[in-house]
Parts: sequence; C-alpha cells; structure tokens
Amino acid sequence: MAPSKRIGVVAPGTRIEPELAERVKALAADLYLDQAPEIVVHPQCFLSAGHFAGDDAARLKAFVEYANDPSLDAIWFARGGYGACRIAEAAIAQLNEHARKKTYLGYSDGGVLLGGLYAHGIGQVAHGPMPVDIIRAGGDAAVRRSLAWLIERANESLELTVMFEGKTVAFNIMILQSILGTSLEPDLTGHVLMLEDVGEYLYRLDRALFHITSSANVRRVRGIKLGRISDVPENDKPFGASEEEMVRYWCERSGIAYLGRADIGHDVDNRVVPFGALNR
Repeated sequence: MAPSKRIGVVAPGTRIEPELAERVKALAADLYLDQAPEIVVHPQCFLSAGHFAGDDAARLKAFVEYANDPSLDAIWFARGGYGACRIAEAAIAQLNEHARKKTYLGYSDGGVLLGGLYAHGIGQVAHGPMPVDIIRAGGDAAVRRSLAWLIERANESLELTVMFEGKTVAFNIMILQSILGTSLEPDLTGHVLMLEDVGEYLYRLDRALFHITSSANVRRVRGIKLGRISDVPENDKPFGASEEEMVRYWCERSGIAYLGRADIGHDVDNRVVPFGALNR
C-alpha cells in the first residue's frame, strides 16, 4: 500500500479560519479513509496583520519553509487575497531541490507565485480550487476536485480541453497583467492561455486586456480561452460589450487566436489547469 500524501497549506495573501482548515481535513478523511492525505496547515495561515495572513516576513518564511520541506509532496495555497506579489521574488530565490519536486496548486492572487514558479522551472504548477472554496455553496465539490488532482492526478479534475491542448496556463486577468515584464512572467510561447476574473468593472478588464495582448510574449501563445468573469460591478454607464466580445476584440486587434470558453473561474465549478504539457 502506497504511503499517503502530505500536503502543506500556506497563505501567501490573506488568512483563513481554523474551522475552515478542520473542515477540509475532515473532507479528505471521509474521501480517502485509511489512505487520507495528511493536510499540514502552517500556523501562519491563521495570523492577522492588517489585510494579510501575517506580515510579509511571516508569509515569506512559511512558504519557503514548506516548499523546501522534503517530507511534503505538495503546497496548496489556502486562499487568494492580495499579498503574494510582496513575497514572490524573495521566496523563489530561496527555494531548494526539494521545492523543485513538489506540486503547487492555487489560483487568484496565488497566480503571482504560480507564474514565478513556472517561469523558473520549479515543480508542477496548476491553477485550481483552494481550501477556502469549501465555504462557498457547493464548495465541497471544488475541494474534492483539487484533492483528487493533488493525490491521484485524476483526469476528472481537469478543465476538459486541457487533455487536447498541448501546453496550457491559466491566470486571473488582473494578476497576469501585474506580472508581465517582471521576473515572475513565464514564457507563454505555444501555450493555450486561459483567463478568468472576479469583481472587476468591465472597463478595467478592457484596459488590462490591452496590456496583456500588447505583450510580445503573450502574442506568441497558441490562443486565448475565456473562463468566467463573475460579480462584475455595474458602472454608471453600460460598457457596451459583453466580456466575450471584449476578449474577441483584443484578440483580433493583436493577431491572437480566440479559442472559445474555458471551464475556470472564481466559483465552485473551477477546474484544474496544469501549467505546461499535461503529465499523463
């Protein structure tokens, strides 16, 4: 019988409650019984320093400690929330050979770290549900999906088209915009780029898409797929185009192929998208 996985949970941005962590552990135990993964939640996840789960030094130390720990198989970001960009470059500079063997899973603001890890060839990186998703209505299904990917590499957890697309990456639109031109920007040549977002005015997303599709790196992608754009605030004047029309517009202007919709987003239906070629 193979040993159970050990999954380390850290919070690069904002905190989670201890009760949430216990719910995720209980769900994993119910799913896998005697082969349940050991979910090791760093105490840093429960710290509070203004907006953040501990100050920058505490979040940096926790991530590096768990990433470099040879006893852990994977790092699972507890939640999004702004803060990962404040520690990402320093964290990546401190990672060792054990960090290079791990799986890293998260999305939203965690995409800053995911992009940087992928840019530096560190580990198996994937965009997918996080422990915090368990608090959404129907969120157990999202957490199960990520556990199945982390433990079994279950194809059922994947965004379906990943199976046929060659190389893929997935980002929150505003996060990808923020890392372009930095050391955290990965080479996107030949990738299918999947984009999603939440809680942003359409005009702000339009501005971000101008920046993204103007990038020479992004213009080398095989194409762009649009995930879900959710919880869009109402502006004082209607934007005048849907989110899909907006993405099609910028793809056409920049000579990038628009490849349709992707099953990702800030919701319980969010699917796992591994970065790079799918390791079967």
